[in-house]
Amino acid sequence: CPAPALLCGLLAAVAAMAEGGRALPQLSDDIPFRVNWPGTELSLPTTGVLYKEDNYIIMTTVDKEKYKCLLPLIASGNEEEEKDYKGPTPGELLEPLFKQSSCSYRIESYWTYEVCHGKHIRQYHEEKETGQKINIQEYYLGNMIMKNPLSEPGSQELFCGSDLFLSLTQIPTKNIEGQMTPYYPVELGNGTPCSLRQNLPRSSTVMYICHPEAKHEILSVAEVTTCEYEVVILTPLLCNHPKYRFRASPVNDIFCQSLPGSPLKPHNLEQLEKQQEMLKMPFRRVKEEEMPSTKEEKFSSIHKPVAVGSHQLLTVGTTHISKLTDEQLIKEFLSGSYCFHGGVGWWKYEFCYGKYVHQYHEDKESGKTSVVVGTWSKEEHIEWSRKNAARTFYLREDGTQTVRMVSHFYGNGDVCDLTDKPRQVTVKLKCKESDSPHAVTIYMLEPHSCQYILGVESPVICKILDTADEYGLLSVPS
Repeated sequence: CPAPALLCGLLAAVAAMAEGGRALPQLSDDIPFRVNWPGTELSLPTTGVLYKEDNYIIMTTVDKEKYKCLLPLIASGNEEEEKDYKGPTPGELLEPLFKQSSCSYRIESYWTYEVCHGKHIRQYHEEKETGQKINIQEYYLGNMIMKNPLSEPGSQELFCGSDLFLSLTQIPTKNIEGQMTPYYPVELGNGTPCSLRQNLPRSSTVMYICHPEAKHEILSVAEVTTCEYEVVILTPLLCNHPKYRFRASPVNDIFCQSLPGSPLKPHNLEQLEKQQEMLKMPFRRVKEEEMPSTKEEKFSSIHKPVAVGSHQLLTVGTTHISKLTDEQLIKEFLSGSYCFHGGVGWWKYEFCYGKYVHQYHEDKESGKTSVVVGTWSKEEHIEWSRKNAARTFYLREDGTQTVRMVSHFYGNGDVCDLTDKPRQVTVKLKCKESDSPHAVTIYMLEPHSCQYILGVESPVICKILDTADEYGLLSVPS
């Protein structure tokens, strides 16, 4: 489309070489720009971004329309403050957080994350069963291997994230809701061994970001590659350092004046703007019978963004199902023709009821890597259920019991390099109420090498749990 194409052309032209060999400043597409069409009369702004008469390029459209585009002189507006700053380093600003031995927590749909600043990162889940003790499933995502050198002023030890390390390199940034935000990194290693990486220890990078209203909350936890994590912490302590302050980038105007023989604005751009105005007009409501076939798209993965400073929860991996009625969905799910997908991070999971459980990773360069975690055999499951509880019950207030969860055994997966035995997985199907009646949450645990637990939670499962027989096998409600 003409408008973005013209702006990209401007940036490319400046980045390469300006007309007549004039040296022009580099422009970055990380900085927001806006193209204005002032015509022959142009009054440049007297405040804010500066302009110089010789800081321009001549642009020609595909229709041979010519424009003289005056470019802004980009400056951060805080350079003097940052240059004159003589206050504490970012590490020194965070020192109270490390000395207090304080911890931050984030509760998600299954896991709870614990960040004890300067000590460790732990992810854990407590499973409470009626009449039994509390079982805790936990992994350490990283431990502070060396002491923080700031606690010993004379120490010359360095760790990645130290102030000397950052002083020798450019301060790293992370995209937070479209804003490139500077952060202070602290590396933690020596976590729980990872069976998927030859028992190498898990490791994490903790990214401390300035937010004046925060209370050291965990904004996000992400597995960027197998058993390597990024944890973002919002803290007000960094805000005293000018280089770490969160600030919005101003929009920089580019003024393009038409040259003799050219219209005020390119013809194609005028046409595009008219089309956009047409699109803003209200549409009639589409009738249900005009909706596409239910076979075209059965699900779409949704991971809601988290606003800076909010406490909105991230789901482990949610599939929202549309266009299928409850009865259709239950029949297709129980027949194995409708499969659930979920997972956030490096690995994703595919579960087809009564068929198989797959773990896979998709990469643009290497393609799809898939591991068969387990396959279904009714006979093997019935044998397993004779030694394990296939059904878990919940006692209602009126004294009656209802099925809360069923467990199914899927064995005979791909052979595990660590054990030389086939992988196997126990699938736990749970009832979980939700505002969306068709929401599904999927998570996977590995309590022992290549022996997995796959949790599947959904309101849809609530409708069929009471059909479970003594072996936990489900059927369509009558």
